[in-house]
Amino acid sequence: MRILMVSPYPPVRDGIAAYAVQAVAALRSQGHDVEVLSPGPSAAHHHLDLVGPRGALALAKRVRAYDRIIVQFHPDVFYRVPSTNRERAATSAALTAAFRAASDVEVRVHEIDYRSGRANTPQGLAARALWRSVSRIVVHTESERDDFVKAFGVRPECVVLAPHGEHFSRRTPHDKASARRSLALPETGHVFVAIGFIQPHKGFDRAVRAFAGLGHHGAQLHVVGSVRVEEAAYLSYLAELQALISSTEGATLHPGFVSDELFDRWLAAADTVVLPYRSIWSSGVLERAALYDTPVIATAVGGLPQQAAARSDVTLVDDDSGLRQALWAVARGSHAAVGRRSAWRVEGSAPTIREFVQAEVRRRAAPHRVSPLLASGPTTTSSSLHVADATAPLRRLSPIQLPAGRSRRSSAALVQRLVRRLTAWQLEPLVVQVNALRAATLEALERSAGHAVAGPDAPTPVLTRSGSQDTGSG
Repeated sequence: MRILMVSPYPPVRDGIAAYAVQAVAALRSQGHDVEVLSPGPSAAHHHLDLVGPRGALALAKRVRAYDRIIVQFHPDVFYRVPSTNRERAATSAALTAAFRAASDVEVRVHEIDYRSGRANTPQGLAARALWRSVSRIVVHTESERDDFVKAFGVRPECVVLAPHGEHFSRRTPHDKASARRSLALPETGHVFVAIGFIQPHKGFDRAVRAFAGLGHHGAQLHVVGSVRVEEAAYLSYLAELQALISSTEGATLHPGFVSDELFDRWLAAADTVVLPYRSIWSSGVLERAALYDTPVIATAVGGLPQQAAARSDVTLVDDDSGLRQALWAVARGSHAAVGRRSAWRVEGSAPTIREFVQAEVRRRAAPHRVSPLLASGPTTTSSSLHVADATAPLRRLSPIQLPAGRSRRSSAALVQRLVRRLTAWQLEPLVVQVNALRAATLEALERSAGHAVAGPDAPTPVLTRSGSQDTGSG
């Protein structure tokens, strides 16, 4: 069978792209002739700007040459961001034409806004018509299936379930011991890992707050990942996360995109993977952790309860309090808690009142304090002002990001978006490096100013791997 896969594709840094590679490999192993069409320059066979009605109509001209079309669907691939209701309705209508031109269309839905199908507006009508034109809609959990049927009025038999990890395989040869050695992690002490694209809905800040205080007991939390899209909201969240981690003993941020092999190596090295999501459809990280028999603590959102139902080593929690209890219980040896919903109090393993108060004080002070390196030592108003004066000129320079097209003329905006896509793979590493240099320079200035205020005879701060001062039990 001749198949066209429509999807982001490597070397694009995207979770859907990684998912598509594994799906293509599985189809080819079954003897199918598979070609890939991506929305931007990549290792795919074909490249086509799919955003907006023109992109969808251009796709319609290509689908007739194939026996089957498989679409890895995310709204941002097809719908302009931001866009008006009229623009979204036009895009949905054009996609409907493209899907009806094909003989067989399967759409694997990675994310969607159900509100677009519930509205009694032209946009809602167009969205419902779009999804009724698809041969098969693939989702990963029963809750997604039920919500999709209700929102878009499609026939239940057209929405099928497929395990999120059905095509997943191991991508590293390391076991836990060798993975830890390669990552310079200690052999002892409980290692928590939260990994993935750094976005507010991933809730990595929740994991750091829940972890606060465990560093005193030798545990470590490693947050690993990069910002998926260089947008102001995501960069702001990254900066807040960096500040929070720098004030939390035992927590370390590893910013930057990781390869498939390195991603799996972190999962193999972990004692526990933490998925503190605020919202999610289903989780590829949870599926990949299963390949290495690594236990998981996750919030019970989206389809995660159903996705985790077949595993006995997944602890589901309902809120921040449950997340904290689960981390403390696991780190301090309460392994009996793993594999059941965490709605209990941790007797004998919760932090002491003193530890909890200290952790909360550090958390609340983090957004306001000038330097994490001065947090545990005696500080005065003059010392804080001294550090603020030293770093003020650099702090006035915001982290840089790739500019978005701003022209009001559609033709110029199209050219700007095209140029941005063509050059992003070259420019993004530079942006990350410049922002890292800014952060490192700020830290160096803070250390220098803090040492000058404390005096040459003051004890030198002891730094943890996260770059924050080791406060010990003081």
